[in-house]
This record gives sequence, structure tokens and C-alpha cells, in this order.
Amino acid sequence: MRICVYGSASPTIDNEYIKATEIMGEALANRGHNLVFGGGGNGLMCAAARGFKKGGAHIIGVIPDFFRNESVEAICDFCDKLIEPKTMRERKAIMEENADAFIVTPGGIGTYEEFFEILTSKQLCRHNKPIAIYNINGFYNELNATMLSAMAKNFIKENCKELYFITDNLDDLIKYIETPVKKGRTIKELKDG
Repeated sequence: MRICVYGSASPTIDNEYIKATEIMGEALANRGHNLVFGGGGNGLMCAAARGFKKGGAHIIGVIPDFFRNESVEAICDFCDKLIEPKTMRERKAIMEENADAFIVTPGGIGTYEEFFEILTSKQLCRHNKPIAIYNINGFYNELNATMLSAMAKNFIKENCKELYFITDNLDDLIKYIETPVKKGRTIKELKDG
């Protein structure tokens, strides 16, 4: 299975997040999985890639060419394949098309955008791929509370909880990703409007 990992590209985050993400990547690679990711050479992006590399996985990085041309951030230099589209929208589409499952590790604005876009696509029945949030050190506790609050106030249908999985346990994360996805619901079951 090819797993898309979203996460921070920041070089200044706490090493606990780096270590946990690298361990996750290696554990998934050791189970025969491969990686597609944003191609960054720092932060949790590169930590995931290092882990997958240690486990012998095939790694596809997808990073817009302006990142290189404008020195936006470091680019991972050990991808088996590096794709350089023109835009961020193209980047996300390429990662989605090449992924069988998604894991969201801690991150900033870009990671939140990626999570909500892939979740929205699943809610609209454009895909039925697993989406797991790896809640390292409780990073996503507030996001989870916000989602549950929006459900309680009827802004999001409660069965949206079935569309993703949140955990701080690596074994549970892997089990969720590897479990065949149940038949998807219809748009009307998942969204009002």
C-alpha cells in the first residue's frame, strides 16, 4: 500500500515529534508499505521519509518547483522519485492520486488544509481511503474537540466520525490503515445540503 503522510516541514519543532514520526515510517515500511509525501527535507516530512527509507520503502516526494526556485524550504534529497508540479493544488492532487491511505502527523496551516481537503473529498464520496490522525503528544486534542463540538451543534453530521480515525497509539494507527475499508456511505448520509 502507498501511504500519503502529511506533516510539518518546520526545522524547529520538538524532537519528540520527529522521533515518533520516524519510528512510524520505519514500522510502516517494515510491513511492506511505501510513501508519498510533500517532499520536504525538514520536520516531520523528512522524518517520515527517513523512517520509510530505513525500512526499505519506495518514496515519492511531491514538491512544487517554486519551492526550489524560490528557496522556500529544504527538499528531501533521497526520494526514489521527486515530482515537481507548478502549484500547491497540483501537489495535493498528485499525492491523493498516488495514495491508498492518508496519515496526518502534527503540522501547521498546510497540514490542516491537507487534512480538511482529503476529509471533505471523502465526505463527498470522491474516495473511500483510510484517513488516520496520528495524535502525537496530544497535538490534535483541540482539533478533535472542535470537530466533536461542531457535530454536537449540527454543523457536521455525527457520522462524519466514521470517516477518519484519531489515535496516539502506533499499533492502533497501523491496524486502522491496514484494515479493509467498509463500503462507503452516500453523500446524503454524510452531508446536509
